[in-house]
Amino acid sequence: MRIDILTLLPGMFEGPLTESILKRAADSGVLELHIHNIRDYSTMRHKQADDKPYGGGAGMLLMADPIVSAIEAVTEEGLKGVKPHCIYLSAAGKKLTQSKVERLAKRDWILLLCGHYEGIDQRVIDGWIDEEISIGDYVLTGGEIPAMVIVDSVVRKIPGVLGKDVSADQDSFSKEFGRKREYPQYTRPEVFRGHKVPEVLLSGNHKKIEEWRKSKLR
Repeated sequence: MRIDILTLLPGMFEGPLTESILKRAADSGVLELHIHNIRDYSTMRHKQADDKPYGGGAGMLLMADPIVSAIEAVTEEGLKGVKPHCIYLSAAGKKLTQSKVERLAKRDWILLLCGHYEGIDQRVIDGWIDEEISIGDYVLTGGEIPAMVIVDSVVRKIPGVLGKDVSADQDSFSKEFGRKREYPQYTRPEVFRGHKVPEVLLSGNHKKIEEWRKSKLR
């Protein structure tokens, strides 16, 4: 899978997307990740990428020209014969769910646009964005953290990334669990400060263990 991220703050992605499972996915070639600075595509003096909104109002908006130029440049240099699925991280978007994550994980190429300030010129959304996604009903300073959330949640659903695909199939909110959260889990020691592991998990009876786990889904 290829993922491109358009942002004003490329430095924010240096740590979170270069560690652990995401690093292994990139090193193995399963994930191809590219971060692009929107300002690099500005034709204005001082690489300006924002301006005041028409009609007045507080704050600034990201302008259409550098964003669209970035999308077009990335599309041209990317996968031959394939267009990226362009997502704008927006408070107005549909809320991210595990079922949406699973659908995105089946795509070959995703482009994530991180908004900032008061958002972006609506003409970008109307002409170049395929989908708007929100990660929750609260306000963040930009789309960078939501982009990280999408990358992390989507990449772990790509076959082979977690080593055992059953690990991803039995996540919280997975289809396997009826979109519910996971069951309680325990590891050694068998007794910790007076708290014991449920007997059924020590029984070796896999049918009863599976029944117990399903009964504890919440």
